[in-house]
Amino acid sequence: MGQHFLHRMDIANAIVDACDCKVTQNRLLEIGPGPGILTSLLLEKGLDLKCVELDYDMIDILRKKFPSLGSALIQGDILRINFNELFGGRDFNVIGNFPYNISSQIVFQIIQYRELVPLMIGMFQKEMAERIIAAPGSKAYGVISVLTQAWYEGYHVIHVPPTAFDPPPKVDSLVIGLKRRQDDNGIRDYKSFTKIVKNSFSMRRKMLRNNLKNIFQDTSILSKPIFNKRAEQLSLKDYVELTELYLSQLKQNI
Repeated sequence: MGQHFLHRMDIANAIVDACDCKVTQNRLLEIGPGPGILTSLLLEKGLDLKCVELDYDMIDILRKKFPSLGSALIQGDILRINFNELFGGRDFNVIGNFPYNISSQIVFQIIQYRELVPLMIGMFQKEMAERIIAAPGSKAYGVISVLTQAWYEGYHVIHVPPTAFDPPPKVDSLVIGLKRRQDDNGIRDYKSFTKIVKNSFSMRRKMLRNNLKNIFQDTSILSKPIFNKRAEQLSLKDYVELTELYLSQLKQNI
C-alpha cells in the first residue's frame, strides 16, 4: 500500500512519551499502527488501547505480535469510524504515524469529535504539519490552520528525517501535538464559522471583499476595513468576528 514504516526506536519513544493519557484515564486510540512499533511501547504502559488499521496484511501481523489486543484491534477505515462507539462515549487521546494521503482528513475528523479528543500526537508530512500549526501572515497559514487552531493549540514534538523509515520517503516528517483549548473562542456556530473560513481562502491572492461578496451582500458591511485584507492576514479572532457579522446579517434577513 505504499507505506513507509518507522524503525527508529528513539523517535518512537519520543512520540509515545509525548502522549499523556492521565486526563482520559489511559484511554488511547492508535491510528495506522502498521507493524506495531508504537503499539508495543503503548502496551508496555498498560494503556486502555484500541488500534484501527486498514491494511489486512498488517492486521495479520499485529494479531500474531499482540494477541492480547483481541477485539481492540479493529480492521477498518479510520475516516468511517464513529468515535462515539470506540470507548462507549468516553473521551480518549489519539496517537499515530498517520497515512499522509489522508492526514488532513484525520485532523478534520478529530475536530468533528473534539469533545471526545483532548490530545492528539501525530506524525505528518512536514509540510502538512507546518500548515496545521502555522501562524497568521505565513505562507503556510490556511483553512486547516484556522479550523484546527479554533479548538486546539498546536506545537512541535519531534522532527523525523527520511532515514528513520523503511523504505525512506522523499519528504521530511514532523510529529506535532494538538491540545484541546479550554474554551470555544466565542464560536457560536461551527458550520457558519467553517463557511466563512473556507470562502475567505477560496482565492488566496484576492481581498476578502472579493471572496466573501456572495456571502455579505450588504455593501455597508463590505466597506469595513477588515474586508480590505487577504485571508492569511486575519487572526482567529478576526474570523470569529467575521462569523458574528455573518450571523447578524442572517438574523436581520429573517
